[in-house]
Amino acid sequence: MDVLSPLNFVKISRIRMQGLLLLVFAKYHHLPYIQILSTKSTPTGFYGYWGNKGGVIMCLRLYGYYVSIINCHLPPHVSNNDQRLEHFDRILEMQNFEEQNIPNILDHDLILWFGDMNFRIQDFGLHFVRESITNQFYKDLWEKDQLSIAKKRDPLLREFQEGPLLFPPTYKFDTNSNNYDTSEKKRKPAWTDRILWRVKRKPYEHSFAHNLPGPLLSLSLRSYDSHMMYSISDHKPVTGTFDIELKPLLAVPLITIMPEGLWTMENDLLISYSASPDFLSSPWDWIGLYKVGMRHINDYVSYVWVKDNQVSFSGNLNQVYIDISSIPETEGQFLLCYYSNNMHSVVGVSNAFKMPLRFFLKDDILGEDQLVF
Repeated sequence: MDVLSPLNFVKISRIRMQGLLLLVFAKYHHLPYIQILSTKSTPTGFYGYWGNKGGVIMCLRLYGYYVSIINCHLPPHVSNNDQRLEHFDRILEMQNFEEQNIPNILDHDLILWFGDMNFRIQDFGLHFVRESITNQFYKDLWEKDQLSIAKKRDPLLREFQEGPLLFPPTYKFDTNSNNYDTSEKKRKPAWTDRILWRVKRKPYEHSFAHNLPGPLLSLSLRSYDSHMMYSISDHKPVTGTFDIELKPLLAVPLITIMPEGLWTMENDLLISYSASPDFLSSPWDWIGLYKVGMRHINDYVSYVWVKDNQVSFSGNLNQVYIDISSIPETEGQFLLCYYSNNMHSVVGVSNAFKMPLRFFLKDDILGEDQLVF
């Protein structure tokens, strides 16, 4: 949050299961178009009772599209490949959202799946693998990578894509070094840390000959790399950068907040907002005042319950006020966010604005009026 908040990224949700942690950030202007639908942990260790293995999953709607994000930790060792594939399938099968009226995960428009998948390089010996890495000759190693082999055989796994493995295997290193394992076990290097994705194929994607529209959502990989400079673990971290292109299914926010002409009272900030006809409000909805660069949704400088502080309403236009007397003077910019209790998410964000300099009149000891800022 320290690094990302100055870049206008806000933490919108998190989920953790023992060593598995999933954090999701978004730039604040996207917040009204992101709804967190479900966060779930699926343990697969010790017959499903222990969370040292398994996955943490976040399901959200992004501009009207269903998106699932999965971070996983699968069983280790080269001999446990079948068990890894079984856990992979089990994590998918456990994503049942019937109670929340969410489609099955395999019907989601996009699945991002990553983590310590623990797939290994089979058949080749330690010396051959290390020599291939030293010479940056990875082609033979790709052919014996267990995940690559499984993708050719498993119909479901085949639907997941991955970028080319142009970086050295990310496991196993001596901690605080770039040396592969020199312990007595001398683990064979492997690409254990992977990033996969699956875009749901629409029936019209392959119908260009009939002049039908192309896909509404597409994803392209910009970069896929490991980072050797980090050495606190026996793994090297892997990052993937993607471009998502989509035609928004939700193009207008449910709440429109108008920050222009807000300042009418000495110590109150008057806020006008309008709601779309299909928005279901709650007495527990609130509007927060934030400084640009906020870290998360609870990082407000002030807030107000919408129903308790309502000033007036006329047709679709509503007005509420926030007491700003306790807010220190600052040169920074501010935002207003409307939080929906029913949807557990931000449904409206104002444009950034500067807080005007407040002033009032008071009498000094000489009886003369002074203008105080």
